[in-house]
Amino acid sequence: MYEPIRTQSVHTMAAQNCSMRGLHRSREEELDIRLAGHLTALLTVTDELRALAPSGALDEAADRLADRITRMRGHDPLRAAPSTGEASPARITALHQRAHTLAGQALVVATTAGDDRGEALAAERLRAHAAALGIPDEE
Repeated sequence: MYEPIRTQSVHTMAAQNCSMRGLHRSREEELDIRLAGHLTALLTVTDELRALAPSGALDEAADRLADRITRMRGHDPLRAAPSTGEASPARITALHQRAHTLAGQALVVATTAGDDRGEALAAERLRAHAAALGIPDEE
C-alpha cells in the first residue's frame, strides 16, 4: 500500500555533509578552541593594560600568553592595536576586572581539558589581576 522511501532524509544528508567537511570536532578540539579564544581575549586586555599602565610584569605576561596561544594554534595570535584614551584609574580597574573574568574562564576550560600549562598560566593571571583589584588570595 505504501511505497518505501528510497531517498535519504534531509537530516541524514546534512549529517553526511558536515562529517565530510570536518565540521564535527572532538570534545578535546572544542575545548582547545575555547581555551585559545579565552587566552586571546585575555591577551587583548593585557595589551590594553600595557598601553595604559606599562609594566615589565604585563610585558612578560603578554609574551607568555602569546607563546601559549602560538603553541596551541600553530600560528601567532592576531593582536589588535590598543585603543588610545585616558588612563583613568576607573578604566584600568575595569580592564583588570575583565582580565580577571577572562583568566577565570580560561582556568575552567584548561582544567576541564586537562591542559596543565594552560591551567598554570590562567591561574597565574587570575592571581595577578586579583592582586591588582585588591582581592585577597585565599590559598
